[in-house]
Amino acid sequence: MLRTSRRTVIALGLGASLALAGCSGGNSSDNTSGGGGDGAGGGTLVIDTAFSLETGDPGRNYVPTGNMMLHAVYDTLLTFEGSAEDEPIPSLATVEQNEDATAFTFTLAEGRTFSDGAPVTADDVVFSLTRVQGITDSKANFLMNGITVEKVDDMTVTLTTDGPSLELPAIVTNPALSILNSAVVTENGGTTGEDDAAEDFLGSTSAGSGPYMLDSMDITSRAVLVPNPEYDGDYAPSFDRIVIRNVTESATQLINLQGGDSNLAVDLNGDQVAGLGEGFTVSSSPSAQTIFLLVNQNQEVGKVTANPKFAEAVRYALDYEELLKLAGEGSEQATGVIPPMFVGALDSGVTPDPERAKQALEDSGYDGETISLQFPSDNPVGGVEFTPVAERVQAQLKSIGLAVDLAPAPFATEIEPYVNGTEAFSMWYWGPDFADSSSFLPFGPGEKVGLRAGWEAEDDPEIAELVTAAQDATSAAEREQAMREYATAMQEEGPFIPLIVPGLNLASDTSVTNVQNNTNWTLDIPLIRPAG
Repeated sequence: MLRTSRRTVIALGLGASLALAGCSGGNSSDNTSGGGGDGAGGGTLVIDTAFSLETGDPGRNYVPTGNMMLHAVYDTLLTFEGSAEDEPIPSLATVEQNEDATAFTFTLAEGRTFSDGAPVTADDVVFSLTRVQGITDSKANFLMNGITVEKVDDMTVTLTTDGPSLELPAIVTNPALSILNSAVVTENGGTTGEDDAAEDFLGSTSAGSGPYMLDSMDITSRAVLVPNPEYDGDYAPSFDRIVIRNVTESATQLINLQGGDSNLAVDLNGDQVAGLGEGFTVSSSPSAQTIFLLVNQNQEVGKVTANPKFAEAVRYALDYEELLKLAGEGSEQATGVIPPMFVGALDSGVTPDPERAKQALEDSGYDGETISLQFPSDNPVGGVEFTPVAERVQAQLKSIGLAVDLAPAPFATEIEPYVNGTEAFSMWYWGPDFADSSSFLPFGPGEKVGLRAGWEAEDDPEIAELVTAAQDATSAAEREQAMREYATAMQEEGPFIPLIVPGLNLASDTSVTNVQNNTNWTLDIPLIRPAG
């Protein structure tokens, strides 16, 4: 049975490598949340998180902490409000699309201004989006691939694509596609070409229209936000100062929160939030990331793993409920390659069938050889450590006669063979680039992740056609059906065995309220309010 409605959650991370550097403790002088102030009146809000912060330039940003910070400083054309991610809503603009889903016309709201009081115009939109396309060192410029940006008039812009692109409204919510004050950025080195040099300027000031401004930033330790006095949108700033601190250890985040040194902790695991007790509020939900097993279909790489029966054996040998016990609060069994909160996801996952697994293993030609399971050993996702999960997988596969040797390695070492498709049997994770089911089509044959498993389009043309059907859909109903069929086919065959959707736990003290998560920016800072 297939899921017929979308549930929304958060992704702890987007992309593969997170640089977690900097201080690991708090500073009580930061926390004045109860004191009020001359600005927004809410005192100081202190947020602890393990940093993945590389830049203050939206066009060059593509990491979680950067998304969290920039969402509070810059507006995008469309947005999501907190965890409500069923469909994008207006931020700076409203949108209309043509019947073919190839042209999207954005009309800017009247009266919106940047932090220097200048009006937001179509020129700013064109500059900001084409600038992302031109920045060759940006991790985010792929978001604008195949999109043409054209000014219609001072308040109207059209984005066009060669083929149907129902995901485009979700794409433009990404903080990398924030709208910048083109005059200010141009004066400080900004261009729409390869010679853009505005990154240093944007790392120390603001050129946005969001509720807060960047007061200061050190990518190794903290970022400080202050209210935007010219803000005229829907989410008026509530705090005089917001301090986002780099606290790499979840145990230290817990100590800081319990000791009153912070107001909110982003990275606590399930066991930590379960023991918080009274005086704290916890929002626990599944993330949008999936931990999965990869079974390589390339004969030269995987040998026996390339037989489809081998993946079938693994799929039905595992006890997913037992694996889920390692994940903690907010986690769920992965029901397929599309996480359970997105359109097209399945209602339930695989049910273990040991006898089917044993028969499939025999049919695969497996002859007792030891298979190595490779995985990153130092990159937990949503508090889920890979080593205990791998050990339990190893034990469960042993029960059907499959000998597995664990081969952990540091992320920095393991990422290259994974990306290059040279791992025969491995465990990895995947999260969306934006809040839309299309972010999981890369698992298909001939697609980005499918190729990492040695799975060419000609290996399964029927599923390849389902990927194309989902990409080419021109209505929501048509695309939902295509996504359902894709998810069903991927769960019945193919080289991926989804295991766990880790949880995300946002823990706060009683001084704040309305703490909500989001797939794009983890924590929706503009929505947070002082309690009482």
